[in-house]
Amino acid sequence: MIICTVSFFPLSAQYKISGIVKDAHTQELIPFATLQFVGTNTGMVTDANGAFLFELPSIPSDSLLVRVMGYGRMVLFVNRQLKEQTLNFEITRGDVSLKQYEVKANVNFALILLRQIIRRKPYNNYDRLDSYTYEVYNKLELDIKNLNTVKLSKNRFTKPFSFILKNIDSTTENQPFLPVFLTESISDYYFQKDPKKTKEVIKASRTSGLDNESVTKFLGGMYQNINVYDNFIPVFDKSFVSPVNNSGALYYHYRITDTQYVNNLRFIKLNFEPRRKGENVFVGEVWVQDSTYAIQKMSLSVPGDANINFVRKISLVQEFKPMTDSSGWFLAKDKFIVDFWTPSPKPTKTIEFIGRKTTSYNNIKVNDTAATNIFTEKRYPQNIVVADSARNRPDDFWATHRHDSLTKNEVAIYKMVDTLQKIPLFQKYSNTIRFLATGYKPVGPIEFGPYWYLFSQNSLEGFRMRLDLGTTPEFNKNIYLNGYLAYGFGDDRFKGKISALWLLKRHPRMYVYGSFIRDLDNGANYYDEVGTDNIFSLAIRKPNIPQKFMLIDEKRAEFYKEYFSGFSHHFSVSHKQFLPFPPLPAGDFFPHNGEGLDPLTNMEVAVKLRYAFREEFLEGNYYRFSLGSKYPIVEFKYALGVKGFMKSNYNYHKTALTVSDYIKLAPFGQLYYNFFGGKIFGSPLPYTQLEIHPGNEIYYYNKYAFNMMNRYEFISDEYAGFNLEHTIGSGIFNYIPLVRKLKFRQFWTAKGVIGRLSEANRNMNLTAGYPFKTLQGNPYIEVGTGVENILKFIRVDFVWRLAPKPLPDEPYEKRFGIFGSFRLQF
Repeated sequence: MIICTVSFFPLSAQYKISGIVKDAHTQELIPFATLQFVGTNTGMVTDANGAFLFELPSIPSDSLLVRVMGYGRMVLFVNRQLKEQTLNFEITRGDVSLKQYEVKANVNFALILLRQIIRRKPYNNYDRLDSYTYEVYNKLELDIKNLNTVKLSKNRFTKPFSFILKNIDSTTENQPFLPVFLTESISDYYFQKDPKKTKEVIKASRTSGLDNESVTKFLGGMYQNINVYDNFIPVFDKSFVSPVNNSGALYYHYRITDTQYVNNLRFIKLNFEPRRKGENVFVGEVWVQDSTYAIQKMSLSVPGDANINFVRKISLVQEFKPMTDSSGWFLAKDKFIVDFWTPSPKPTKTIEFIGRKTTSYNNIKVNDTAATNIFTEKRYPQNIVVADSARNRPDDFWATHRHDSLTKNEVAIYKMVDTLQKIPLFQKYSNTIRFLATGYKPVGPIEFGPYWYLFSQNSLEGFRMRLDLGTTPEFNKNIYLNGYLAYGFGDDRFKGKISALWLLKRHPRMYVYGSFIRDLDNGANYYDEVGTDNIFSLAIRKPNIPQKFMLIDEKRAEFYKEYFSGFSHHFSVSHKQFLPFPPLPAGDFFPHNGEGLDPLTNMEVAVKLRYAFREEFLEGNYYRFSLGSKYPIVEFKYALGVKGFMKSNYNYHKTALTVSDYIKLAPFGQLYYNFFGGKIFGSPLPYTQLEIHPGNEIYYYNKYAFNMMNRYEFISDEYAGFNLEHTIGSGIFNYIPLVRKLKFRQFWTAKGVIGRLSEANRNMNLTAGYPFKTLQGNPYIEVGTGVENILKFIRVDFVWRLAPKPLPDEPYEKRFGIFGSFRLQF
């Protein structure tokens, strides 16, 4: 430990002033910070642990100043009467530009140092190792700032919970905060370079007020794994340019600001800041060991003008330590701190949430057989495994195994949440918020919802009412019964559905499912599409386009089995009877292929094969939602039509293939692609058994449909197409000063499909009294662009239909459309 002084102090010290200097946001201690009594030459720098100690015969000034490059200056009052006192500085990053400290020279030594760091990245990056394993301890805390404690203690809704205000911490930050959530996990992490494999075994997990296995996995070590040696560093769903990116000089200004010796090793401090505003870059500093050019510590902060929603401040810190076997430097600790804010008409009274994630790494073993043997261990087939006993560890286990002891506030969180869970009024408030957010209202073993299907209206049914009911885990944790009853006052007809799901196994997933439905087809095929059967679509239909209705009577049985590799197969048997309403052609237009057969009835046996390597899911009580995969997802489907069974009228074969993926194009955003194609064998077939290309007849943008195409406009028995969407980020808006502050984002889309109809299918369907069209020799293409992130969640799409060529009398609104949608994203 080296302490440098500006002046020498006499040995007869009568006054002692001690303390620490730390970052106000990350709470990280700041080594080698310069301290000086204002108006004097008396000063020193903090040691490697951010601490200082003045021993003086007299106090030269009543003010002590701290200076650190990249931070705002801070002055604290010194009591000249006290013999001993403690002064702790919490300093905040400032807007001081490195250009103010530029030294005119022919050589920029900071860029020379940067080139050396980049050159040595292949040797210093710990992912270069053939294999390694370590124990990782994760701690995640959520705090609330800007609480009006007086109002909360008097408000009749929150007064019953005023006891939690006793946990407010007013000692560690300038603004008091209330800790409300805490989770801990201890895992064993394994890495193999060739072929690249990773595995995490979560052996202990503890979460205040939450017990969900998929959430436990996300709070482990793998999902927040950041490597500062990578060219791009993920922050939420965006890629930020690393300060040691191979092309870092294109994005940052650099300056060497300090040099220090610790344990006979020389370290150089390199500060960096963005070259341009609004880009996905950081501001901060890195300490580099000068002989190996290995990173010893990296401190990163996201500038306030970065295009991220609902975030006021982000800080990342990573520390490295040398390995005892001289195999280089390895990750020792990282921290991730985020200040979230909620929209409010009074910004000064906005409630803020602070997320603090701290991770430490112990028991590091390099090139050990234990790191590779785990990948053949049959007990751990998943990429992330939660041990059976992980969520049931006793307190004494945590006391002996956690890497850092909990603070007083952190201990209080568990007790506070347990108390809240036992208060009936808290449960009532929680259920109300859940109902408004999800649409579902549980009442014991039964749940009602979602409520947005309760009322709707269309030209066939008139006013429509629908009531949905389902079971909850109180009924059975693996069996889900669900159904609804709907009634249209215009057609005076009841519709409905009843279904049953039996989860035979959750990991890997296996289930059986059966359903019966008799209802109108509402045009929604994906969970995030907007169909016609909800209260929100009434006012956004395109004008002068008649609604098309098809009553479907369907009986279905399914069996699904998934494997740990990401491969799954899905078998289904379905029987469908179609009853179209004008203007769609009815069954009378199509021939009966045998006595007792129905021209619009079919029996189908299908199998769908799917491969999604390392796809991640967020699991609910019964269903789960895909969070995607880093790899392409491939699906193949084959279906066989069975004639003669339950009035089924057709024999046919259907094949379909899709390949989709999200590709990071850092620093140019993200590209989504979906390539698809298929062929139907067997003819002649009515349009209900052909490929009806998905159109959109409302002004809410549909990612999966052709938005300038009407429903039932084009049909095919052989087809191929694509769907592209490139989200760029700030794009051109970043270069318009007045618009940059609005944080608009740019994107473009392109969709196309080409298809054909056999002669037999053309003769059957194009003469049935409805203007079906084919795409043979004349593909459909639409392109679009627009603005998203308007007021943080509104997106506007401008879409042009380029092909097929318009008819001479076709109105312009069939070639161009403006669509809106809502997207909540960071």
